Amino acid sequence: MDNQEKVKELISLREKARLGGGEKRIASQHEKGKYTARERIAMLLDEGSFEEFDMFVQHRCTNFGINETKFLGDGVVTGYGTIDGRLVYVYAQDFTVFGGALSETIAMKICKVMDQAMKMGAPIIGLNDSGGARIQEGVNALAGYAEIFQRNILASGVIPQISAIFGPCAGGAVYSPALTDFTIMSEGTSYMFLTGPKVVKTVTGETVNQEQLGGAKVHASKSGVSHFVSNTEEEGILLIRKLLSYLPQNNLEDAPLSVCADAIDRLEDSLNEIIPDNPNKPYDVTDVIKAIVDKGEFLESQKLFAPNIITCFARFNGQSVGIIANQPKYMAGVLDINASRKAARFVRFCDAFNIPIVTLVDVPGFLPGTAQEYGGIIIHGAKLLFAYGEATVPKITVILRKSYGGAYCVMSSKHLRGDINYSWPSGEIAVMGPSGAIEVLYSKEIIGVEDPAKKAEFITEKEAEYKKAFANPYEAAKYGYIDDVIEPRNTRFRIIRALQSLATKKLVNPAKKHGNIPL
Repeated sequence: MDNQEKVKELISLREKARLGGGEKRIASQHEKGKYTARERIAMLLDEGSFEEFDMFVQHRCTNFGINETKFLGDGVVTGYGTIDGRLVYVYAQDFTVFGGALSETIAMKICKVMDQAMKMGAPIIGLNDSGGARIQEGVNALAGYAEIFQRNILASGVIPQISAIFGPCAGGAVYSPALTDFTIMSEGTSYMFLTGPKVVKTVTGETVNQEQLGGAKVHASKSGVSHFVSNTEEEGILLIRKLLSYLPQNNLEDAPLSVCADAIDRLEDSLNEIIPDNPNKPYDVTDVIKAIVDKGEFLESQKLFAPNIITCFARFNGQSVGIIANQPKYMAGVLDINASRKAARFVRFCDAFNIPIVTLVDVPGFLPGTAQEYGGIIIHGAKLLFAYGEATVPKITVILRKSYGGAYCVMSSKHLRGDINYSWPSGEIAVMGPSGAIEVLYSKEIIGVEDPAKKAEFITEKEAEYKKAFANPYEAAKYGYIDDVIEPRNTRFRIIRALQSLATKKLVNPAKKHGNIPL
């Protein structure tokens, strides 16, 4: 065979490899409303930037006659490319080859790009669409999963890891996305569960379908496993690109600065009026976020899960920040188990990747009740406390209204090494709300007044005294726990100035192997 024939053979093999499981299976994938692995990569990466690894790899299994069926690439497409000119590594499971079922060689290919991503300090993106482990390979398939998990664990906090679920993801396969930083699911075509509907029916007697058990909406709203839900795969892929724009390449770099066309000293008069006069009346904290960030743009994570707290990425003067904000519109912005878990993980992600944290506080406390106590609210609340206290990135806190009890301590207070802590004039910092405090402070006096009218008058009078003492930020400012009381309309400028002053912050935690966060 001369050189020309060898080149022709290479071109022919490449064409064959690009067809994955063949035309029929590609057509079947399209009929389900799904794209192929290669089409997804083409949409995700900058045009013409993809460089593929291991196109000619084939499985090595001989069990159950599987050796008679082999495909080039063996069910996963791997390699690297760029997104907005920045290096990323990617793997996309190919459902057209054995339903994307994981083999020893697929795991080997995935591990190779993960190792490369770590060496180069670049994000790794996994596009999942697989029927699970390749049963014919037995323990080798399981070993392959565990090899991937080990790399997810070592990469955690070193490079950003993003998982997109664009099809089935069941059994042991779910643990890799769970170990990554962000998971995106596609509405109607993706699902995740450890045990499928048939096993559930056999073991528990529950009748449930795939969508009810592990669909995108379930994981976005009930379990919190999914951070983002897209209506289509195209939307999901655009979400990945947008998310990466807020993130650094690795833990030793800063997120890219973008050009800011929004005046840093822009005054937002609406903020002076946004807090209702009635302390029990809600408002939408996203209106505050839109008013203070660049161009009103932010990317919210876990939007449907624990909506009583907001976690999002935004920019101030082109600088990427993570924002955590209590949401008075839901459950009065109270902290509960799910809100604590959600915010704690977001804080730790930002801290791992040098992203400053801005906290907007309006919290009446922790949610009371047996359901919360039995569910371990003490431990889960401690996670958020631990996350804030451990974080060494710049931390800026603005108290908008209520900041009561232990929730005051937890929400990035000065005592958890908050760098710059502001309050609006509407800030209320106290051990508890006025009505609860009066019940404790004057319980004997209240019991002693028999006349209902006089009792109500006494309570109103004492509540007014308590409000005068604590329903303002000046008591805390007196002790230096609040650095300044700021005019609400000037919040954007004050945060930007604070971020500029904190650009050279250096803070190191005590030397240790790692802390023992209350899991």
